Amino acid sequence: MIDRRHFLQRAVAFGVGFAGLRVGLATAGPSGLRDLAAGGVGGFGPLVRDPAGLLDLPKGFSYQVLARYGDEMDDGLMVPGKQDAMAAFPRADGTTALAVNHEVEIPAHGPLGAFGPRDERLNRLPVEAHYDRGVRARAGCSTIVYDTKSRSVRRRSMALAGTVRNCAGGATPWNTWLSCEECFDSKGEGFEQDHGYVFECRPLDDTPLLNPRPIRAMGRFNHEAVAVDPVSGVVYLTEDRSDGLLYRYIPADRADLHEGGRLQALAIKGRKGISTRNWEDSAPIAVGARLQVEWVDVDNVDSRVDDLRYRGRERGAALFARGEGMWYGIGPGARADSARSTARVYFACTNGGMARLGQLWRYLPSPYEGTKAESKDGGLLELFLESNDSKAIANADNLSVTPWGSLVVCEDNESEHQRLLVVASDGTMSSFARNALNASEFAGSCFSPDASTMFLNIQNPGITLAVHGPWR
Repeated sequence: MIDRRHFLQRAVAFGVGFAGLRVGLATAGPSGLRDLAAGGVGGFGPLVRDPAGLLDLPKGFSYQVLARYGDEMDDGLMVPGKQDAMAAFPRADGTTALAVNHEVEIPAHGPLGAFGPRDERLNRLPVEAHYDRGVRARAGCSTIVYDTKSRSVRRRSMALAGTVRNCAGGATPWNTWLSCEECFDSKGEGFEQDHGYVFECRPLDDTPLLNPRPIRAMGRFNHEAVAVDPVSGVVYLTEDRSDGLLYRYIPADRADLHEGGRLQALAIKGRKGISTRNWEDSAPIAVGARLQVEWVDVDNVDSRVDDLRYRGRERGAALFARGEGMWYGIGPGARADSARSTARVYFACTNGGMARLGQLWRYLPSPYEGTKAESKDGGLLELFLESNDSKAIANADNLSVTPWGSLVVCEDNESEHQRLLVVASDGTMSSFARNALNASEFAGSCFSPDASTMFLNIQNPGITLAVHGPWR
């Protein structure tokens, strides 16, 4: 099991990786950026063209396909398409449980669900395993049990069914996966339930989640990712809208997120309703600027109307441009047992910035985060990076970290060749992978608990891969 200390050690690695990213962008000149676009500067070396036309990787690395859309799984269902965010968890037998989100939306994405093009396999899951059996609720979360030593897939099955557009989410310190719906769909016209929620999955279980319940107190909106602070218990949430907010959820009971809590939105002190997007001409936020923060309560969080962000802004909340990938980290050089003073919450805004190529932010929580004493010493928000050159980073989406502190960035842009970037702790940046199949984005990059294997997705048509090689 991932104990609290293990969770914090991964957070330290993430903080180191982000520090490297800043160094890399600060020191790379124009020639370095051209080299990066061509295949890498330093790092693992230039990319080698894949003769199979699927995934270009550096010399010495290889990939293995773990699942493709339409493959039959061990529970008799089909691998759903639109694979997105993932997380890897250690099982007691030494294997890895990989939680895989599926950003399926019917009818926009066609018959990409687990039950076949005509729902002919719908009854292979018990009724109580579905949150919604309506004909348009065909997303969810699947699990792949993988043995990194034998490089074999042990089992594939559905873990959560009956949801919509499960895009990103986040792992918890107690070995569960918070899977987020990136939508706001209401009961009727193909739905039997309302959607736009966060669900808690248990990837270490061998059976699907029964009687799935949305965590309604976390709000109903266009969810993207979450990050859990294991010290304060606060859950942070991004919203994938061009005028979205950044939220936090203070649970009444850390052991049971369903027991309710307070949902709040981030506001900048003295700058009510400010846009952080830097799209506007006046007074852009400078890279490196640290802004004092306060949190405003939002009510009616389970509204029938998709207006939570509007009501939050009326109370002074700041706007963000498409909040997406998010991760909890600890500052470089910090010890895993001193997270209270060094905690950071990093998140990407995919089309923020003057060039609309993306921003990377970090939030520095208050030493009294989520308590009444917070007013004595509040949190700080820092614009960590803003990309103005697509050769460097273009529209960062999913974020993750290697076990040794390199940052992994999945891009989501209009490029013909989507990249997976790796940034070492010394700032060296390289294009580690290139989609040789099509123009689909990469998503869900993460590492096995034993640090031997990287997992990633090509979202369309829906392929999950394991990458092996001389990691360093």
